[in-house]
Amino acid sequence: MPARKDVDGSASVPAFYGAELRWKREAAGRTLQETANGSFFGPSYLSEIERATRRMPLELARHVDRVLETDGFFERRCEDVRKARRGAHAEYFAPIAEAETRARVIERWSNALIPGLLQTGAYARAVIHSTHPLDLPEEVEVKVRARLQRAKLFDAPKKLEYWVILHESLVRGADPLLAPSEMAEQLDQIAGLVRRRRVFPQILPCNAPTRPFMELSLMFMEFDDEPPLMYTEGPYHGQTFDDPALVQQYRKAYDRLRAAALPPEASLAIIEEAAEDYRNGQQNP
Repeated sequence: MPARKDVDGSASVPAFYGAELRWKREAAGRTLQETANGSFFGPSYLSEIERATRRMPLELARHVDRVLETDGFFERRCEDVRKARRGAHAEYFAPIAEAETRARVIERWSNALIPGLLQTGAYARAVIHSTHPLDLPEEVEVKVRARLQRAKLFDAPKKLEYWVILHESLVRGADPLLAPSEMAEQLDQIAGLVRRRRVFPQILPCNAPTRPFMELSLMFMEFDDEPPLMYTEGPYHGQTFDDPALVQQYRKAYDRLRAAALPPEASLAIIEEAAEDYRNGQQNP
């Protein structure tokens, strides 16, 4: 059996939290399974909290306090971990940013913006300036770095299957978010990921006959050992769902979008053509 790797509790608030959980659990003579018994969470979930790769929900913190008799310690520290984990991400999106690192399949519908995992630094900066115009320059740069850090998933040895439906207006709209040269770089980045077979795009034409969810984006996530999740997002809000019946209902609408969208090969051709048009100053709505 390989030696256990201890977490450095000084590295961050979540790492301290995880190290304390392991120390108090072992001091009480409890295994991960014994500590999880009676909750809706499994031992692997607790293990990931101890390794600072997952945050602890409030209901689980209360359960652990009862089982380990820690007098509300973990419940009180939940807020500290929540704030630390949020970091450069909106509170409603922080759990999704964590889940991306564990996902086996991600499927996206993007109606208004190129998804964060596909954004260049220039595009991310423009989005942040638009949605948070009062942010200080250093605050903007923290958010940009966090967004680019997420994209390193595409460089990992584990092959994430990432499908994305982009509305055509995001690729060659009349009012692009960036200057033409920067839009060309943004589209070149997406095309490069497609050619590496890390991303599978589908373009929904502006004249497509289907119009579900034109006001909201959608994301579906599948995992090796967790139930699937669905996430919807609008301006300044987002919501995560794991109810199978509800996820299936949204999935039907997503499948209609997917059926109306162009296949990946034709979509790549549109992305590359649009990038060239931006470079040549010939982009039209």
